[in-house]
This record gives sequence, structure tokens and C-alpha cells, in this order.
Amino acid sequence: MNIHITKSKNAESFYICKSYVKANGSTTSTIVRKLGTLEQLLPEHGPTRADVVAWAKNEAKIETEKYKKEKEAQTVLIPFHSDRQLDYDKQVFFRGGYLFLQSVYYQLQMNKICRKLKQKYKFKYDINAILSDLIYTRILEPCSKRSSYKAASEFLEKPSYGLHDVYRALDVLGAECDLIQAEVYKNSHFLGKRNDKILYYDCSNYYFEIEQEDGSKKYGKSKEHRPNPIIQMGLFMDGDGIPLAFSIFPGNANGQTSLKPLEKKVLGDFGCQKFIYCSDAGLGSESIREYNHMGERAYIVTQSIKKLKKEEKEWALNPQGFKKVSDGTPIDITKLPDDDKGLYYKDEPYTTKKLHQRLIITYSPKYALYQKSIRDKQIERAQKMLASGNTKKNRKNPNDQARFIGTMAVTKEGETADVKHYLDENKISEETQYDGLYAVCTDLLDDEVGDILKVSEGRWQIEECFRIMKTDFSARPVYLQNENRIKAHFLICFLALAIYRFLEKKLASKYTCEELLDALKSMNFAEIQEQGFIPLYKREAITDDLHEICGFRTDYQFITKSKMRNIQKKSKGKE
Repeated sequence: MNIHITKSKNAESFYICKSYVKANGSTTSTIVRKLGTLEQLLPEHGPTRADVVAWAKNEAKIETEKYKKEKEAQTVLIPFHSDRQLDYDKQVFFRGGYLFLQSVYYQLQMNKICRKLKQKYKFKYDINAILSDLIYTRILEPCSKRSSYKAASEFLEKPSYGLHDVYRALDVLGAECDLIQAEVYKNSHFLGKRNDKILYYDCSNYYFEIEQEDGSKKYGKSKEHRPNPIIQMGLFMDGDGIPLAFSIFPGNANGQTSLKPLEKKVLGDFGCQKFIYCSDAGLGSESIREYNHMGERAYIVTQSIKKLKKEEKEWALNPQGFKKVSDGTPIDITKLPDDDKGLYYKDEPYTTKKLHQRLIITYSPKYALYQKSIRDKQIERAQKMLASGNTKKNRKNPNDQARFIGTMAVTKEGETADVKHYLDENKISEETQYDGLYAVCTDLLDDEVGDILKVSEGRWQIEECFRIMKTDFSARPVYLQNENRIKAHFLICFLALAIYRFLEKKLASKYTCEELLDALKSMNFAEIQEQGFIPLYKREAITDDLHEICGFRTDYQFITKSKMRNIQKKSKGKE
């Protein structure tokens, strides 16, 4: 192996190449691995180009030694017959992506939690195998419990239980939902320190394919605007985007009522006593702020500027008094160009009857331009509605273009009033004054504004958690009817999300959710004549990284059955 360096106008790239002789006697080379550009490699392997070259040569040496070992390995010769049919009803396709999820599952010591459940309930089926398979299939091929059982039968390690055992296990998992969450949190410290000094909270809901209310499945305001009964989930997430705890509650309940019971569990069962509570305005009521002002807790919640009292609102909308977040320089935001990408703020004490708070108003020209572009399109649609005469009566949605259409009654003396519709310029002007503005309320009176805003900006990750569960893990619609089994379903989705997030963290968030899931789903194998397995996936940087963080490799040209058994043991932390 040798180092090959190419230079272009914009970059200098480093490769590890292998030379070989072609059939016609000529010599050529092929790229074994791209190391990266000089600009990419300097921060980690610099500080000089010479250091990068030395590191690259050492990497080539490692690849050479690996190649020599592979050449010394036993060559496997397996005969195939062109006139022999396939064996009847014999499985040759196997899924292997679950091995990387299994590595995290066993690092969380989920098997030991299952052992405790088995000792408590004295059942005979393998609840560890059932729970792990349900989690892996929820990530790799989300489907019903029956279909999950079928999908798990394609894993390299087949289910050791029956379908009837799955439904029995759901009853136990639902009943022990709180215990499992607390144990997983405690065990998660084996994977590294948790960033649990910041806890984000949010709620979402999931619909059922039913028409009538039943138990906690109630009619409520569905996120998908569906007319079906829903159930709601409250979710705590730590500062690194890893889920911490969840609860489910009826679809017609106010989301704010879900916070305190779940937070009490976090305080008691989890032992988290000191943290900053962060949420949006809908879950940051006065009583919730008071609750998180106690003990060693604090809060950072978004604040609706429109709902501020008159004096505070006038101060918030006044363009005077803003400073640059990065260095505190006073700025006149009325003179900023539309393409300015800075962030500006002003703050003042915001005291209520029971709380001494701090109100921070931020202004972003980029955000203002975005809001204006959205509103301009809505105004355009409103004008088309007026032109066509198709005006709506119900304008409950705050983003509905019909909110810009006003109505007035025009009468002639002694005649019935005619209703006229018009474009409401006052409404447009009123909304314009809020462009680019954002408000945060906190009881952290002495902290730097930049630090407070950084915490608040992290709320996007909990929204992503719900998106992954709903879209990538297909957590809804829910088909189960039994309350305990419904709870078990959401527990499985929660654990799947936690394991996925830990895997993502181990990869230093280098890959998108789509890239990581696609890679795991593609890592399949074909069994060859009962001698071993051939990988059916393409080796790429992401597969190299997955093998690196999990401590085993499946990307050999051929894997004997004994070697595959060793890989399975390694994925469970057993050498």
C-alpha cells in the first residue's frame, strides 16, 4: 500500500492506494481508502502538512498489515452446480444491521433489566429476546407486532419464542414501563456522562385507527388534523438530544397537566435534582415556572410577545436598545440590511407576583425576512380568494391566509345589509411588527445571554425526536387497544429512539438520520451452502465507522459460521 496525493485548484487530497498487475502485464492501482483533504486532516493530524503526511503513511502501513493477514487467511472454496435447484423452503437471506443496535442495547444492560422482570414474574419465555427484537424491528422495519415477529425471523439470530409470547410480554412491559425507564437512565451512564443538567420537555399526540373514544384514547387537537381519537405523549430529552423519560396521557387532556407527574418521577426515580427546564410557551405557564424555580432547578421558556402586558409589549416592539449577542455592541436594528445574519437582543427584569424573572427579546433580520416571505405568499393567496369570491368563514388557524380577509356590512337606509370582504391591511401591518422578534423568559438572572439563547435554541432536537418516532419509526397510527399494551408500544418506540440516539452520538453525529438508517437496513447477508455468509452491502465510510465504534467487523469477503457466531457474541459484549 502507498500514499497517493492529488492536487487541484481548491484542495490537496490524500488516498491509500494498492498497486497490482493486470492480466496483460501492465501495472495499475486502485484506491483502498480516501483519507480526506489537507484542510480536513490538519485540525486532527496537524498542525503541519508534514505531520499529515506522516500520519497518512502510518495509515497505509496499517492497511498493508491488514491486507497481508487477510491474504494469509484460509481460502474458502465452495462448489456450485448449474444444474442443481435451490433447496426447498430454505432461507438464504439474513438481516445483519441489528448487530450494531444490539451493541448499544447490551451496553445499556437491557438484558439485566429483563432478567429482573423474569425473576419477578416467573414467566418461561425469553423477554430479553422479545424486547430486543421489537426494538430492532421498530428501527429497521417498523410494522405491527405480528409483522415484527416475521421480520425478526430474518435476523442472523432467529427468535427463540412464539408470537403468542410477544403479546404476553407486552402486558409485562406496559406494567413495568416506569421501572424500565428509570433503569435505562441509570445504565445509560455506562455509555458516558449524560448531559442531564439541561432537560427539554414537549408533548405530541398519536392517532388510532378507530372512530369512537375508548379509555385514554380521546378526541383532541390532532397534530395531523385527523378526526380520530388520539393519545398524547410527554417527553423529556437531555441536552444531547437523547430521550430521558416519557409518559402517556388522554388525548383530551391539557398538555401542561402532564409535566409535573413526569418531572416528579425524574426527580425521584432518576435522581435528577439540578437541571434547567426548557420548553416552548405552551408548556411554560406561570405554575410550571414556579414549580421549576424550586430546589436547584431553573427554567428557560419561550414567551409569546403578543401575550405580554401592554407595557412589556411596547418595550419589546420598540426597535431601540438592542445589542449584538456576540459582543454586546449597541445596534440600531432599523438600519440593518435584510441579508444581515447577526442576532441581536435586549433584556430587562420581568417580575410577577411570585417570580423574579428576566425577559430577553431577540431580533434576527434573517428570521424577519423568512417570516415576510411566508406572509407575502399567504397574502397573495388571500387576494386570489377575494378575486374568486371563495372566502372562508372559519379562520381558526393562525397560518391560514383567510385571516387577512376582513368583512364589513354595507347598508342602504331601509335595506338589508350586504357583507363585503376586503384585504385587511391593518391585520397585515399588525403582524409585520413582530417580524424577526423572539422572546425568552428565565429565572437565570446572572447568566450570559448567549448561553441562555444557546440552551433555548436546542429545543429543535426534541421536535426531531418526535419526527423520528412518527416518521422513521412509524409510531402511529396505533392499532393496539389494551391500555397496558399501548403503553408497551410507546415504551418500545422510546427505547428504539434512545438506542438510535446513542448510536448517532457514538458516530459524532456525522450522518443524517436517513443515511444511518439506510446503512443499517442495507447490511444484509446471504448464506452460502451452509458454510458461511457473504455481505450483500457496499462498504463505505459509514459502514467503516459503524464497525469501528462497535468493535467488530462484518465487511469481509466471506464470513464462516463460527466467525459470525463470534461477531454476534462481540455485539453482546461477550468475547
